[in-house]
Amino acid sequence: MQHFKYLIGLTLSISLLTCSSTKQALENNEKAPVIEEAINTQVEAVIKVIETENIKVVEDVRIENDVQTDYVTLTTSIDHSLWNALLQKHVSNQGNVSYKGFKSDNTKFNSYLKLLSENPPQDSWTRNERLAYWMNVYNAFTVKLILDHYPIKSIKDINSPWSYRFIKIDEKWHTLNDIEHRIIRKMEEPRIHFALVCAAVSCPRLYNKAFTAKNLEADLDLLTREFLNDNSKNELNANTIKLSKIFKWYGSDFKNNGHSVIDFLNQYSKVIISDKAKKSYKAYNWNLNE
Repeated sequence: MQHFKYLIGLTLSISLLTCSSTKQALENNEKAPVIEEAINTQVEAVIKVIETENIKVVEDVRIENDVQTDYVTLTTSIDHSLWNALLQKHVSNQGNVSYKGFKSDNTKFNSYLKLLSENPPQDSWTRNERLAYWMNVYNAFTVKLILDHYPIKSIKDINSPWSYRFIKIDEKWHTLNDIEHRIIRKMEEPRIHFALVCAAVSCPRLYNKAFTAKNLEADLDLLTREFLNDNSKNELNANTIKLSKIFKWYGSDFKNNGHSVIDFLNQYSKVIISDKAKKSYKAYNWNLNE
């Protein structure tokens, strides 16, 4: 508890120092370096406490100093390491999920869901922090939905699984449809369709790493290339393509700035697909991904 009090005290002292001294610095330029050195010393002290105390509640620490608005702030996003550990333990590299394993780790799993529920995205978070958060929310609560009804053979054995209002974030309750369509898709990132899971064989695999802002771009690129070039999901040839029904359900998400679905595919496909390629869709296997 003492390190939190120390952090708060230091943060307040930084703010007070900035507010009282900035005006003088603007009026008397030679004092600015002295003020800057004092602020940097305080900031280094805060970071040192964070490192030595091994505080896990932050993923990033960003220092913002604006001489005109007179503030120094610490902004944080949550730590997804608990989810990462659970995924590494209970999900194979191929995306096969051990729901029995998740059940055995129910306490840790519920702790992560509680962390998500009590720490909604803040205005200070970057776009990638918010996107990584909501993607983890979607996948983790999909696992919870299955666990709450396990054993089952398919997510479709659950009555209206995507319209079930069971996800509490802050004080608001959501469905999986709410998270996907009203939040994630509005961020206009089509590659999320190869990272969000529906607990079925034909869905994208459950990635056995938590999404983070730092690795999001690389992970989305990896999962998109992998899904598109997996013959069990898509069959891509120069003149014929047999696509996952994801491209039928969400076709508009892959078209932007005059580009077509073929244009999107050609960014990640191992073969160059003709604009005139004959298109059809593969049957969707809704069996549970275990």
